[in-house]
Amino acid sequence: MLRVIAGSARGRKLKSVPGDTTRPVMDRVKEALFNILAGDVIDSNWWDLFGGTGAIGIEALSRGAAFARFSDLNRAPVETIKENVEHCGFGKQSEVRKGDAFSMLSARADRQFEYIYIAPPQYKEMWVRALKLIDANMEWLSADGSVIVQIDPTEYEEVELENLVEAEQRKYGSTLIIFYDRK
Repeated sequence: MLRVIAGSARGRKLKSVPGDTTRPVMDRVKEALFNILAGDVIDSNWWDLFGGTGAIGIEALSRGAAFARFSDLNRAPVETIKENVEHCGFGKQSEVRKGDAFSMLSARADRQFEYIYIAPPQYKEMWVRALKLIDANMEWLSADGSVIVQIDPTEYEEVELENLVEAEQRKYGSTLIIFYDRK
């Protein structure tokens, strides 16, 4: 069962996306991530790039983030995110977009984010492509911004980047969280 762990929407249940097109983040991974970020979440702007259920962006909003953009390619996740955002009362602080993440990242930045969260479908190297697009279009990231990648540990590879540097890795069972910061 998906739920919001902490903050203003604590305990709210989140709807899952029908089928097996998404891989929801485990509570212990989500809790660990937000424990690492702690107070830096307050008043921050998030982009939950491969939104799925919207669990990461909603958790950020619940913990005091100012804004979250959610994007997904498919209709079912987009509708699920919209329902979850409204259920938690974050409609005014959110934007949900249906579209291709790579096209969005290639476009001119219309906003800056402190956190861009990349948790794409597994084993397709989509995380590397998204990370490289952000690295090439740094206008998306605020001066103190970070890119956070969630993948299976077996997917990991070192990525050659111009503007970002791998800052830290944390492994939780079959989930690897990687933080990239500006050089």
